[in-house]
Amino acid sequence: MSYSINPLSDRVVIEAAEADEVSTGGIILPDTAQEKPQRGKVVAVGPGRTTDSGTLVSPSVSVNDEVLYGKYSGTEINIDGSDLLIVRENDIMAKL
Repeated sequence: MSYSINPLSDRVVIEAAEADEVSTGGIILPDTAQEKPQRGKVVAVGPGRTTDSGTLVSPSVSVNDEVLYGKYSGTEINIDGSDLLIVRENDIMAKL
């Protein structure tokens, strides 16, 4: 899905994966007990960060990459009815 958002600098917009509704033991979890996902799909990427010398460093992730990010990273927003997360590129820990 395409979103109407263009992040600035080294910001990345992520659509979080769905939270598990059933525990590993088979117990159905209510919304309040579900853990916040730490995995998602990149939906928009800023142009990159600028170094002190003025050089633009391109981001290492791109749209449609699946990534892992810090549990309490970023800012949650809602655009076009979807919950998204805006994080700095250095808050992304890995590409899957």
